[in-house]
Amino acid sequence: MSRTRRVLIAVLFVSLLFSSLALAAEKPADEKKQTKAGLYVTAKEAFEQWSANKDGIKILDCRTPEEYVFVGHAPMAHNIPSRFLTYDFNAEKKEYAMKQNDGFVTAVQAKFKPDDVIMIMCRSGQRSAESVNRLTDAGFAKVYTIVDGFEGDMDKDQQSPTFGKRALNGWQNAKLPVTFALDPALVYLPKP
Repeated sequence: MSRTRRVLIAVLFVSLLFSSLALAAEKPADEKKQTKAGLYVTAKEAFEQWSANKDGIKILDCRTPEEYVFVGHAPMAHNIPSRFLTYDFNAEKKEYAMKQNDGFVTAVQAKFKPDDVIMIMCRSGQRSAESVNRLTDAGFAKVYTIVDGFEGDMDKDQQSPTFGKRALNGWQNAKLPVTFALDPALVYLPKP
């Protein structure tokens, strides 16, 4: 092989390697969505990167199994919840309390390698940021948070017809593929 051809192949390889990084989202203003890894993508960017490299990009949905099943999910997303519902109602916050899944990191380690590129989504980007931090602490190096999550951010414009609803950005609002079908290879099955 000629030297010119080898150089051309090397340049092409490096270009492809860095093209996935070019789509990275900016650091979110919301501190609860920031991570130790500092790797951020939007839902749309995550889907584009996964579409271009289906074997190399892993999508992980860290929402509860209830959210994954009843709200829908990305068809390629592995569900490993970072938190579980406790069914204890918090009257002050007007929501059910959640508890951390102590087996989250172990479950991720069983499914993925520490050098895999993993893009994590939750409902709106906060639990995914927490999940990224837990995995970074466990030695995972290429873990991105999907900053706008599956459902997106809440519309806070009181004049908007979607006020109070998760109608801004996110996987669903970007009209990306959503399914309710359950694939046994992707669903969370806790060990007895």
